[in-house]
Amino acid sequence: MDFIDFSTLRFTDFNSINAILILGLIILLGSAGGFIFKKLKLPQVVGYIVTGILAGLSGARIFGQEVLQSLTPVSSLALSLIGFLIGAELKFDVIKKYGRQFLGILIFESIVPFFTVSILITAVSYFVTGELRNSIALGIVLGAISSATAPAATTDVLAENRSKGPLTTILLGIVAMDDAVALFLFAAASSVASGLIGAAQVSFGSQMLGILYKIFVSIAVGVLAGFFLNLILSRIKNDDGRSLCFSLGTIMVSTGAAAFFNLDTILVAMACGCLIVNTAFFSTAQFFKNINKFTPPVYTLFFVLVGANLNLRVITPLFAVIAVIYVIARTFGKSIGSSFGAKITGAPATVRKYMRWCLLSQAGVAIGLSISASTIFAGSELGNTVPLVITATTFIVQMLGPVCVKYGITKAGEAGLDITEEDLLRSSTVQDVLSIVPENKAGRMVLDTTPFSGVIESFGTQTSLSCPVADVTGRFSGIITIEHLKEAIALGSSVSDSLLAYDIMDPSPVVCSPDTPVSKVKELFRVYQVDSIPVVSSSGKFLGLVETILVEKFFHMKVLELTSKAADLEKR
Repeated sequence: MDFIDFSTLRFTDFNSINAILILGLIILLGSAGGFIFKKLKLPQVVGYIVTGILAGLSGARIFGQEVLQSLTPVSSLALSLIGFLIGAELKFDVIKKYGRQFLGILIFESIVPFFTVSILITAVSYFVTGELRNSIALGIVLGAISSATAPAATTDVLAENRSKGPLTTILLGIVAMDDAVALFLFAAASSVASGLIGAAQVSFGSQMLGILYKIFVSIAVGVLAGFFLNLILSRIKNDDGRSLCFSLGTIMVSTGAAAFFNLDTILVAMACGCLIVNTAFFSTAQFFKNINKFTPPVYTLFFVLVGANLNLRVITPLFAVIAVIYVIARTFGKSIGSSFGAKITGAPATVRKYMRWCLLSQAGVAIGLSISASTIFAGSELGNTVPLVITATTFIVQMLGPVCVKYGITKAGEAGLDITEEDLLRSSTVQDVLSIVPENKAGRMVLDTTPFSGVIESFGTQTSLSCPVADVTGRFSGIITIEHLKEAIALGSSVSDSLLAYDIMDPSPVVCSPDTPVSKVKELFRVYQVDSIPVVSSSGKFLGLVETILVEKFFHMKVLELTSKAADLEKR
């Protein structure tokens, strides 16, 4: 019998036999990596990327270059979804409120790293090689690429940590728009570099026209797609499934059109999402929530593929040194530039302090520009060096970037503020609900030996419509409701006055513990047709009474509290 040698298992092509197997493996491995890293209190996106590195070109090479190339459309779709959801955050009132901060921070966080990277890389390269012109060319090209920030990893961390506030809002706008600045800087830098090293002259004017075409036509296509989708969705308002199908279909078609006409995928999708959220004839909150539910497997595929495509085997010690200098210079430039831009535009204190931590990620656009550089400067040392440096630095910043974003939004106090009642329902327990009631006055306990008059008195001093009963040891015995009181009163005072709580009570059809999830309690309310459930300890002692009205009050208080915190951050 022949056995499979798993030590030599490799997927080198993407034929119809193993296509589903490959996609399934990527999602499973990536999900496992993300779960492990989340348990380690690290962003799950780092787990996805590490999984890709271990299984891809830098690790076991389970997935070959041909497979990774075949899965490029997955990356394009993920970037489109990211752009679409970023566009949904760019509401006109938000742009009006933060427009000045958007522009100021965007300019300085892009321009300052261009100069810091250019100067330091030029100095290091000249010190090693002694060739000034080539060193300047390398410095300015890498400086231009350094201005780009990857939106994918950043938005994933923001979504994972349910971040909300001025830092989050401005950050989403920055990472969406700084790619356009990077394109302009790259056009200028590559033209100057071509003249310095004597490569085939690249016309600055033609490059600028090409970039203007890419930016404005991308926005136009996105607006057209958004207008088309808006018309469709306005006619199927209450059909979530069909809305999702039309939306994904529109996003995929616009993504394909962007690739065909050499447009910017993120800009197309962002313009589409921005138009929908600002001009929709229907409520967009549920619509974008449905889109979000579709994204996790696509994002997992995307980030695993980012890691799998990083080939660190080709990095030499010299490239490693340049890569480290690049990361240091870029980080310093992003930090100084974003802080200065935030300060001169009067951004909130949290933005001035912590925006510097949130702009380190680098991926798609930077890698794309490095490939363009290898084409423009084909056959030269510059053309060979730039892709290697960007590959190595992408590995570094994609590991550190998400961790720094999480640190920034956590220190800014914005993590966990974008939470809905549904989120609270999944994460809260009965103990959380009882904590909002001082001394548990909502369900005051009586002993089973309490006379009927004492039971009446207890009902008169509490807001609950049920009264729990316990024995002398504190163990829960049963419950008395308003209906029980009515029945006792109907017997006449001569009889009711002789009754004890034990005679009136009934055993509760259901009890819960302090650790019972609120979602489970709401289900018990429905199944047993009750409005209150006694809370007892593992030893049977009565601890409190959880009621439907108390649960609703808890949710409203928490949502208002988080909303108030987010509003306070804008005033600082």
